[in-house]
Amino acid sequence: MADPSVSAANPAVETTNPHGPNLNCRFYEQEYPEVEDVVIVEVKQIADMGAYVQLLEYNNKEGMILLSELSRRRIRSINKLIKVGRNETVIVLRVDREKGYIDLSKRRVSPEDVTRHEIKYSKAKAVHSIMRHCAETLEVDLEPLYQAIAWPLQKKAQKLYGPDSHTYDAFAKAITDEDEVFEGLECSAEVRKILMAQIKRRLAPTAVKMRADVEVTCFSYEGIDAIKAALFAGEEAGTDSETTVQIRLIAPPLYVISTASMNKQAGIDALNRAIAKIQEEITARKGRMVVKQEPHAVSEKDEQNLADQMLALAAQNEQKPGDDSNSGSESDEEED
Repeated sequence: MADPSVSAANPAVETTNPHGPNLNCRFYEQEYPEVEDVVIVEVKQIADMGAYVQLLEYNNKEGMILLSELSRRRIRSINKLIKVGRNETVIVLRVDREKGYIDLSKRRVSPEDVTRHEIKYSKAKAVHSIMRHCAETLEVDLEPLYQAIAWPLQKKAQKLYGPDSHTYDAFAKAITDEDEVFEGLECSAEVRKILMAQIKRRLAPTAVKMRADVEVTCFSYEGIDAIKAALFAGEEAGTDSETTVQIRLIAPPLYVISTASMNKQAGIDALNRAIAKIQEEITARKGRMVVKQEPHAVSEKDEQNLADQMLALAAQNEQKPGDDSNSGSESDEEED
């Protein structure tokens, strides 16, 4: 059941559906796109005249890409140009609001239009996911929640941060300046609390993990002590107030130098400082360092592969019961 205190505090988001909240809503305030707008569609059916599609950003309103608007080239097979279930970036040619007809073109969309709109769409989809979760949690209709929060924030973001700004940018700003973003909106404390929990979970920036692999050797008198001193000096040189550099042994003479930073370039710079210091220290001690992999960002899969590799090496290096210990036990038994 919907929380009465939430509805009373913000009647604009009170559900009017006795069978449950309506969670369907377009992404943008305008009900229909304008002519020459770029939109994302899902292909639902292919016919002789063209392709029937649904406009994903406009609550799945139906549209059609005419056969002549599929490609600039001669069409030999429509199935090679467009497939059911696939998302396409298209441009709006005509909109008949009374009849609900929307004519679209695929061939008139430039690569720049596609790239630019895919960024906008990904932001709108992220906002929609946050808003929908909030409506589900509060058990209220989604569209009034958009009217009270998301669409006003769109206008506010464009005014404060630039004409190309989006509700997504306002949500991201709210992570560090919540009061400024929500000032003037009809948003109860409960709605805001749930919304901010989702915003922080989905949009909060995460640190980028970076690493470099190096081989360090020293066959002089100092040997392993020289290597240790160089690695410690490298860790110290790379670490500062924003980044912490760690160096771990993979298998002699291979070492991994790693860090994590909100700023990718700052992390790369930290690793380069560490590498330069190791090079300086080990060379002074008549040793040698070779960079096997330059500093680069790594994925979770890369990190897991490294962890698995180190676990496997650790398992190989564990002391296992040998024949000598068994022989000793047998000798003791014979003596007894």
